[in-house]
Amino acid sequence: MISALILTLNEEINLAECLESLGWCDEIVVFDSFSSDRTEEIARAAGVRFYQSKFDNYAQQRNAALTEVGYKNPWVLMVDADERIPEELAEEIKRTVANWDGETMLYRLRRKDMFKGRWLRRSTGYPTWAGRLFRIGEVQVQRGVHEEYHTSGKVGQLEGHFIHYPFNKGMEYWLERHKKYAAMEAGFLMEEVKKPLCWRDMIAGDPAKKRKSLKRLAYRLPLRPLLVFGYLYFFRGGFLDGRGGLRYSFLRAWYERMIDLRVREYKRERKRLSDEGRETLFA
Repeated sequence: MISALILTLNEEINLAECLESLGWCDEIVVFDSFSSDRTEEIARAAGVRFYQSKFDNYAQQRNAALTEVGYKNPWVLMVDADERIPEELAEEIKRTVANWDGETMLYRLRRKDMFKGRWLRRSTGYPTWAGRLFRIGEVQVQRGVHEEYHTSGKVGQLEGHFIHYPFNKGMEYWLERHKKYAAMEAGFLMEEVKKPLCWRDMIAGDPAKKRKSLKRLAYRLPLRPLLVFGYLYFFRGGFLDGRGGLRYSFLRAWYERMIDLRVREYKRERKRLSDEGRETLFA
């Protein structure tokens, strides 16, 4: 009844355990971005369907995986290789699909972010909801990074949590990955600040709409990296997560700083190109 889809790029460290947590699915598809490690070997040894496609951005890759692959089931569970589906969530998903109301096309799940075996409940801004379970052909993924899932049907929320291990590949990998995220996020920031704020959305019952609206507000605030640290570590109680909470709060502030630096670079480049255009015009 359920097909699982995993996007991968050099996930030999994570893939085997991810596949194991999806053993209850009757179909698993690995959609790879031409990994150079043992990702393909591990996938094929597990007997799952394996495809490869050039990576452009995360939304494009997810949409390609949903449109270029034929699935045997109407329901797809989207999972990243560093995520795990615990047994209780698997049972809830199976019950939800078996008792489908005929109208809900997308279900969101909450995430537990782990650091050295401990759940960072407070410093990560929990709860974070992510679209993960949906009907084929009813959902489109938008936004190149930190994607958004859109559907014309109803959206539901499950009680269970999936488990996320963002530091499984080490701290250096996390930093390098978020440098790339920052470059992409900076472009979205420059566009988002042009849009008007919707105060009503900030108290909306829809967590995705609320998060997007609050993010648009945060983009406009001065000293955003410092404010993010204070919000996560003090206001949300990240200090109760111990050393991991302190480190994660610092990392989130560092990430926001990288976004700001990228924005400055983009603005300087735009100004340079604009100045060169004027010089050419009057030459």
